[in-house]
Amino acid sequence: MAQIRIRGGEAAQNRAAWLFVSTALALVAVFNLYPVVSSFILSFQTGKGSVYRFNGFGNVIRLAGDTVFLKALGNTFIYFIFQVPVMIVLALSIAVVLNDPNLKFRGFFRTAIFLPCVTSLVAYSVLFKSMFALDGLVNRALLSLHAVSAPIPWLLDPFWAKVLIVIALTWRWTGYNMMFYLSALQNIDPSIYEAARIDGASPLRQFRMITVPLLKPIILFTSVMSTIGTLQLFDESMNITQGGPADATLTISHYIYNVLFKFTPNFGYAATISYVIVFFVAVLAFIQFKISGEDNAQ
Repeated sequence: MAQIRIRGGEAAQNRAAWLFVSTALALVAVFNLYPVVSSFILSFQTGKGSVYRFNGFGNVIRLAGDTVFLKALGNTFIYFIFQVPVMIVLALSIAVVLNDPNLKFRGFFRTAIFLPCVTSLVAYSVLFKSMFALDGLVNRALLSLHAVSAPIPWLLDPFWAKVLIVIALTWRWTGYNMMFYLSALQNIDPSIYEAARIDGASPLRQFRMITVPLLKPIILFTSVMSTIGTLQLFDESMNITQGGPADATLTISHYIYNVLFKFTPNFGYAATISYVIVFFVAVLAFIQFKISGEDNAQ
């Protein structure tokens, strides 16, 4: 009888717990799950306004011949290939330097490097457009230092426009990743480094053999999050270069915006493009986890 009462009490507690979380679960279903399912169904449809018809894989076939989409896809992967590794390495290096207890004004430097990621997007976009204009501060500084013979067309040349986007992303998000590494570094026992110094390990060897392996979970986390953020990149393309010149900086998310609001609205085609982002995020995240898992297995 005692066991029956205990089991009955546990069942009542479980019902009460589910009752408390039911509101949150309902909201998640309405605002998260339903849009995902609805957009997936919509990706197999085509039409305008509120009239849609089933199109099968017609939208996918259209993607293969859409030169603007293919250009946006290529631009997005260029940002991913160049910006993410640079940002991760730079954030980790800065975190190691700022973790030195003998460094003066550590708090000031940490705050200064972290501030860009909380800066207003519109404000920093306007600032970058002004600084990197033909007669902007950056070109004037480069000319005064005789680093270049003519102003660099940051906003007018396809190559330099991509470089500008990479610079903007690195400036904005390096401090964000740095804080994760800095927090993880402070949880490493200093005696490990002391033992390595006694054994004659150089600072570079300590970094390679101690710091990087111990920070591996955090590096994986920041890599995956940076991958997701870069593949969803919209703000910098929209606010700094408007996707130009000649779609040279257009990203997948920016192209989705154009399909929805700039061109004749086609919600089905836009939903299909959005699932391209989902696909590549899943594939790249799987590869990163797989590489990490293999290293752990060794």
